Amino acid sequence: MGFYAQVITPRVMNFFMSAKEFPAYRAELLKHAQGKVLEIGFGSGLNLPFYPEHIKQIDTVDSNAGMQPLAQKNIAQSAIQVKQHTLSAEQLPFADNTFDTVVSTWTLCSIPDVAQALSEIKRILKPEGRFLFVEHGLSPEVKVQKWQHRLNPVQKTLFDGCHLDRNIEKIVAGAGFKFEKLRKEYAGSPKLFSYFYFGIAHK
Repeated sequence: MGFYAQVITPRVMNFFMSAKEFPAYRAELLKHAQGKVLEIGFGSGLNLPFYPEHIKQIDTVDSNAGMQPLAQKNIAQSAIQVKQHTLSAEQLPFADNTFDTVVSTWTLCSIPDVAQALSEIKRILKPEGRFLFVEHGLSPEVKVQKWQHRLNPVQKTLFDGCHLDRNIEKIVAGAGFKFEKLRKEYAGSPKLFSYFYFGIAHK
């Protein structure tokens, strides 16, 4: 992993993911977390303040080791015990049916083999477990989609493999998940980056 990916990208991502539009989505999503929790794409730990008080410990996965120094401040300020794993979501080192909750916030956009990662998430979730996610992705507007497709190569280069044009609903459903809740909406502007998929799913 080069200097840009490990040093510059984490700081750029932390800046953008700290925008004012995000906390309300984090709070709404994470109130549903329960039991044993795994967070995919932990990043700099921006979700930590929004977990319910009964969550005392979480496991986390992030493929970019450069995120860990940024995460330490948020971990130090949290009462939650965090066990960090620097690895890819495509191959999770956990037994089947381990977690009650798996969380992904603005992460499915950047996993290279997202179908394999979702297969792993499904595998490690308990039968009654929930997959909580909020992601950005493909707009329903054709004109916006055209620009998302055009700018996708640039987006992936600048933002650690992040795709503008993934249809998150289709991808999650294609992995065999059933939606308990799914909401799709623009969360701000520009439209290229702000079409959000908010969901709660189960096996």
